[in-house]
Amino acid sequence: MIETANKIGAKGKGILAADESPGSIIKKFTPLGLENNAENRRRYREMLLTSPGIEEYISGVIFQEETAKQSTKDGVLFIEYVKAKGVVPGIKVDKGLG
Repeated sequence: MIETANKIGAKGKGILAADESPGSIIKKFTPLGLENNAENRRRYREMLLTSPGIEEYISGVIFQEETAKQSTKDGVLFIEYVKAKGVVPGIKVDKGLG
């Protein structure tokens, strides 16, 4: 646990909150004219999580239930993808706004 805490608290890095529920992500999608559907949410999260060099700036990612089950377009679960980059995944356990 100490090793994980040290990894998450690495100097110069932050935690990415990719834990928006389908009901709350609409605030980001509406101004962009994006439909709030599972594929657009997956694509948005993939854009964030597969950004080149993410591991240089992000030490941990908070996932929401839907995000934890989603994969890259190549079929790699987002959780496994970030773990392979040395980023610590975590999951939010509440159900959010729906």
